[in-house]
Amino acid sequence: MKHKMAIVGFGGMAGWHYNEIQTIEGLEIAGIWDIREERRVYAAEEKGLHVYSGLEDLLADSETDLVLIATPNDVHKPVAIAAMEAGKNVVSEKPVTLCSQDLREMIETSDRTGRFLTVHQNRRWDEDFLTVKKILEEGKLGEVFRVESRVHGSRGIPGDWRQEKEHGGGMILDWGVHLLDQLLQLFSDVPVRSVYGVETHVTNQLVDDGFYAEIAFENGVTALVEVGTSNFVSLPRWYVLGADGTAVVEDWELHGKIVRATGVNEKDVTPVITAAGLTKTMAPRRDDSIFTEELPKVTSDVREFYINVMAVLEGREKSRIQLPEVMRVMKLMEAIHQSAETGEIVRETI
Repeated sequence: MKHKMAIVGFGGMAGWHYNEIQTIEGLEIAGIWDIREERRVYAAEEKGLHVYSGLEDLLADSETDLVLIATPNDVHKPVAIAAMEAGKNVVSEKPVTLCSQDLREMIETSDRTGRFLTVHQNRRWDEDFLTVKKILEEGKLGEVFRVESRVHGSRGIPGDWRQEKEHGGGMILDWGVHLLDQLLQLFSDVPVRSVYGVETHVTNQLVDDGFYAEIAFENGVTALVEVGTSNFVSLPRWYVLGADGTAVVEDWELHGKIVRATGVNEKDVTPVITAAGLTKTMAPRRDDSIFTEELPKVTSDVREFYINVMAVLEGREKSRIQLPEVMRVMKLMEAIHQSAETGEIVRETI
């Protein structure tokens, strides 16, 4: 069965989708629409794509069953609703919209029209995330009590609509949506009980150019999620602590290690001499009481996202991106914003 997809918005991310789709059997691009003339010309002349005369023309194309929305964030909701009203299934770039109320309206439209709505949470296929997920599933660290997830850069916010609040700019919506989605996938059945968030405004006063959030789960696990755009020295991508060991994933290239206890009881500890005195508490473990191992490398194929979308449309599979999961991420982002504005912990079950 062949599926045809129209693309609304043909910027950088849409170009990424275009390249991926060229390698996926059963899915082709019917055409694009973008409000910018230079992008329409590029799509037609460089890619040889059909360019619709406008959004109404795109939605009226009876040959398409799927619409990809790759516009600035504030446009996702109205285009998605219009597409579903026109009988199209919808893939929205992340974040699906700007707030949970908007998402509720989109879900209601999907339910009423019977059209499929999903979100391109592509970083569920990131191999660093899948490696951490495997470490937790295998219980390599014993009982996990702390997870830290970070991305750091030093170039500030990109100089486009991501700097503007009215278009859904800021790093919580841009990168936070990925890291929070990954975190909630690690603890999918565990409610969040409290959130404390801080936003940074180093290079931009209109939207957050970074943030960090302390998130407490009902099972006792605490998590730190951090995005920074003025960090000239990057901290590890992941740092995971368990009762029996620690895992560190340095970067997207999966440099890192796991250090675990061997079960040998350390009775004699050689103190560390510091400038102000001795410490046994912070002394390193003996070599015979720990061992170091490589990270379990996990490979993935992000094209599985679209393969799953087609299977959903054909009634063969359930969506791998469930809308209640998307709503949970949206509510968590809202809690971080609320905490950052008030300076108080948000105690809410999410």
